[in-house]
Amino acid sequence: QVQLAESGGGLVQAGGSLRLSCAASGRTVSTYNMGWFRQAPGKEREFVTAMSWNGDITSSASVKGRFTISRDSAKNTVYLQMYSLKPDDTAVYYCAAANRARVGASAYEYDYWGQGTQVTVSS
Repeated sequence: QVQLAESGGGLVQAGGSLRLSCAASGRTVSTYNMGWFRQAPGKEREFVTAMSWNGDITSSASVKGRFTISRDSAKNTVYLQMYSLKPDDTAVYYCAAANRARVGASAYEYDYWGQGTQVTVSS
């Protein structure tokens, strides 16, 4: 089992950058598929990007080229580096872990979730 805690959210102007962190306790993040999701008010939770346990990365089209997922096994932390932020990126961002063979892009494929961190991008 793993516990996840996101941090690093905040208010940023359009075009700016932000880095979110997801600190894990329990098992190491390199044994899980780790994903980032987001949920804007009145909308469903949306897949952002994920890294498989063996390092493969998949991202949604809306963030490809702007957002990057990475992990630091020594710190047992996963990061989401966000560049060129847009007002449409405003949402609560969640970190999630999946104990499965293949990395997925659906929320139901993830077993553990953090509490979320708010990202607000002003125009």
